Amino acid sequence: MTTYKNLEAWKLGMRIVQQIYNVTKFYPKEELFALTSQTKRAAVSIPANIAEGIGRNYKRDTIQFLHISRGSTYELETLLNVATMVNILKVEIYDTIQIMIEEEKKILNGLINSYEARSDLK
Repeated sequence: MTTYKNLEAWKLGMRIVQQIYNVTKFYPKEELFALTSQTKRAAVSIPANIAEGIGRNYKRDTIQFLHISRGSTYELETLLNVATMVNILKVEIYDTIQIMIEEEKKILNGLINSYEARSDLK
């Protein structure tokens, strides 16, 4: 049985969460209940949905939660774009996190494809 903690997608998702928490510490206070909160929630959603999907033990459910996780990577990417556009986040920091997000998308796509191709799961 696969444990979610061994999956590269989950490990990278957790590193993304750590980066986001470190970066959003410096967001303006007036963004605390807006962009800051939403950005943190999107980041946390990535590994959380991977874990929940794996924990469901049903192929269809697992794939659905992996899709949600992938969607959260796109949401996070957009929120970071907004933060950069309004000069809250420096482009250099955005670029560093963007590399991680792109890698996460690739890993999640591979994981989704792998689960879809498996016939040994119910």
